[in-house]
Amino acid sequence: MNSSKRYLITAALPYANGLKHIGHLAGAYLPADIYVRYLKAQKREVVFVCGSDEHGTAIPIQAKKEGTTAQAIIDKYHPIIKQNFEDLSIDFDIYHRTSAPLHHKTAQAFFKKLNDNGDLEIKETEQYFDEAAQTFLADRFIKGTCPNCGFEEAFGDQCEKCGTSLSPELLINPVSTLSGNPPIKKLTKHWYLPLNKHEDWLREWILETHKSDWKTNVIGQCKSWLDGGLQPRAVTRDLDWGVKVPVEGADGKVLYVWFDAPIGYISATKQYCLDNGMDADLLWKDKDTKLVHFIGKDNIVFHCIIFPIMLKLYGDILPDNVPANEFVNLEGDKMSTSRNWKLEMQDYIDDFVKKENGGPQLVDALRFYLTTILPENKDSEFMWKGFQDANNNELVSIFGNFVNRSFVLMHKLCKGKVPPLHAALLDTKDQALITDIENAKISIEKHIETYKFRDALFEVIDLARKGNKYMQEKEPWIVVKTLEENPENQRLIDNCLHLCLQLTANLAIFINPFLPNTAQKLCKMMKVVDKMLEWQNGGRIKLLSVGYSLRAPELLFRKIEDEEINAQIEKLKNGVKEVVTGTSNTKASKEAAELVVEKTQIQFEDFAKIDLRVGTIIEAEKIPKADKLLKLQIDLGTEVRTICSGIAAHFSPEEIVGKRVTVVANLAPRKMRGIESNGMILMAENTEGKLVFVNPDDKVENGVSVN
Repeated sequence: MNSSKRYLITAALPYANGLKHIGHLAGAYLPADIYVRYLKAQKREVVFVCGSDEHGTAIPIQAKKEGTTAQAIIDKYHPIIKQNFEDLSIDFDIYHRTSAPLHHKTAQAFFKKLNDNGDLEIKETEQYFDEAAQTFLADRFIKGTCPNCGFEEAFGDQCEKCGTSLSPELLINPVSTLSGNPPIKKLTKHWYLPLNKHEDWLREWILETHKSDWKTNVIGQCKSWLDGGLQPRAVTRDLDWGVKVPVEGADGKVLYVWFDAPIGYISATKQYCLDNGMDADLLWKDKDTKLVHFIGKDNIVFHCIIFPIMLKLYGDILPDNVPANEFVNLEGDKMSTSRNWKLEMQDYIDDFVKKENGGPQLVDALRFYLTTILPENKDSEFMWKGFQDANNNELVSIFGNFVNRSFVLMHKLCKGKVPPLHAALLDTKDQALITDIENAKISIEKHIETYKFRDALFEVIDLARKGNKYMQEKEPWIVVKTLEENPENQRLIDNCLHLCLQLTANLAIFINPFLPNTAQKLCKMMKVVDKMLEWQNGGRIKLLSVGYSLRAPELLFRKIEDEEINAQIEKLKNGVKEVVTGTSNTKASKEAAELVVEKTQIQFEDFAKIDLRVGTIIEAEKIPKADKLLKLQIDLGTEVRTICSGIAAHFSPEEIVGKRVTVVANLAPRKMRGIESNGMILMAENTEGKLVFVNPDDKVENGVSVN
């Protein structure tokens, strides 16, 4: 167990230039919230900070798109994003904003200390300048022809059509987006942070000190940067939007957003401490504080190399861990605002949470599915059918089913009260369940402490699965029929339901970091206060007192119907069609139509990542309580793979044994109904809506690659 006195947890500051999608939620905010809820259940001292990043060129660019001011943009999106997080039960201790006067003061003081100490360098360089607008141009305010694909509307930092990273110098025929005129090169002075002077200690700190406890993707990206050699990086830029540079000779200059934004963690902490009578320096300067940054992979360099340099120079603590996640794709494609291929938090809230049959249970349904697909080591995939299956087959059929059966039988067979436990009659099945409860706590703790939230949640659901199996083996509804002949058998019923109810109380504790609304509902049903959810209570079987009456059962979750899922898939497709055809009524969508790439168009490099192999189905069986799933054993020549496939409605197990199939062999493993599925078989849908196999030639051997 970690011995830190206090914890300071940060989640990446989202740009307040538009709505945020569920990929953002899964990347940084949900895992951070899970971790913080766990720490608080442990009664550890923890502060969880976040806030809107309201500077940088993204804000004035969005203002230009919407025909308004930068201030109006941040004032519009900051409260929406903040409310989205609250609606999805992301519980920050403070959600601040970098436009706040306290942040400007904090960022300026940070810059001034580094500058006064001689930690910054001043250089003159040539940059693009718009003579008509009389301003230097940020990369995003320059457009031209992409040298890679020939797209004529490429930005100075990236081509939105082919995705190539660019610099303004690479554009063909560059023009200013402000005036439409070709820019000129003009000398300008800027302050730089000489990253190259810090390579030695960074290499030791990252590649030696943290090589065993940081994620491999984080270590790998940092090593790549260090091996390539660090270069001085500008900390100021010519812009009229941002934190003003607080030194003479810096008129018209602001702090670069990459320098300004992470200081937002410090200013947010200061505001929280001011509001709660605490000392911010104790959090940021005391070595007994454990600082953890939750971010997406695009922020690794800033949080593992650049910000630590800043912190070390300023005299603050360094992060203990930076558990960065990869990206979440949507229905087989990268999320894209310009192509309208996205699922925004606001959309989910409107379509599910705020509906008549929505509410907190649908908040937890999203949190559950996103946790099961968290991109902890590689990019993952949000699939609407996957969301439906996770909710219906795991939350409803396993977790909710166990709790509901326990309560129904308790009311029916034990007069609505917690029955006694007759220790002398405990058998091996009873003892095994008690051991399972104790072991689950240990395993869940281990996984959460090491930021393996997917594995931790699996342990919770697996414990509920074991509860269902235990109850099925004990069959109290059968035992009750023997009471007239043998009244002593009531004690067997008592033991079964006593343990099932104690397991329910443990499930409330264990599920709380992941599904807080479900935990609260369980507390209500058990008539216990929130104190029971403290982590120290987990693993025990004396949480509910004998003779204590419990409320009638309430369904924890509802099934999500096919119609709801089909509507979302259709909505997604229609959104893309609107952008492609330019029929969307919004100004932003019409502008985006010029940049859209059809979903079917991918780069060869994307296709080359897919490993397609020929295989033969050698075994097939139905998965209990999963109407759509078959468990397949597929011979791939050098190995036999277990793959779960949602084809049970179209094929019986007997008719597909011996079928040749094409398998996506390098798909990330996913646990389905407790079974780890390692791959996916390719299917097609005919005009009648029937699935058919994509069969390779029988002459092709198993394991051969499909090119």
